[in-house]
Amino acid sequence: MEMKKRITLELRNRSPGEVAELVLDNCRSNEGEIDGFGDGFKELEYLSMINVGLKSLAKLPNLSKLLKLELSDNSISGGLELLTEKCPNLVYLNLSSNKIKEYSAVEPLKNLTHLKSLDLYNCDISNPSDYRESIFKLLPHITYLDGFDRDDQEAPESDDEEEDEEDEDGAAAAGGFYEEDEDDEDEEDEDEEDEEEEDDEQEEVEEDDEDDDDYVHEGDEGETGDQDPAAQGQKRKREADEEGEDDE
Repeated sequence: MEMKKRITLELRNRSPGEVAELVLDNCRSNEGEIDGFGDGFKELEYLSMINVGLKSLAKLPNLSKLLKLELSDNSISGGLELLTEKCPNLVYLNLSSNKIKEYSAVEPLKNLTHLKSLDLYNCDISNPSDYRESIFKLLPHITYLDGFDRDDQEAPESDDEEEDEEDEDGAAAAGGFYEEDEDDEDEEDEDEEDEEEEDDEQEEVEEDDEDDDDYVHEGDEGETGDQDPAAQGQKRKREADEEGEDDE
């Protein structure tokens, strides 16, 4: 009942095919099988089955998309070749505190070509002084053993940290591009402002020229243009009166 309740809580009203991460720690398995956990979890990428009483992986579902598998604190002593068939894309595998004693038991892991990190801490196999050298020689494709690489450099605590560092580097690089873009934009804005000022000055000059032309034209009309008919009549009358006076 507790196992079913735990899986129900993990699902949270989602179908098994929609679940990417599943934690079943401390559930009890029945001969390597946990009730309610089966092949329906096709999209699972992370699975944790710590301290569930596993002795064998024979009943582990086929999880082709699984990347990270936590199996510490169980009673597994062999049968790791099944992981090649059931979880071929594993990147991280934790088998610490199991009953693995012989190098031959972990040799099948060489077929997990994507495996990057392996944890065998507190297994009997980890007791010999040449343990690390032997495992790296046996599995040359792994990068980290028990959290450290060949040069005893500690692995990042999580993939999220690596992603954050990559994001920061990307952001820094992008920031440089943004700064250059901003400088270019500022220069373009300045050029546009200069062009606008030149256009305004040219418009003012043209307006002044038009005003001068209008002024000259109006003056010309005063001298040579058509005059008002009433004014012309008065002028002719004055001229006639002046001629009459002359005759007298």
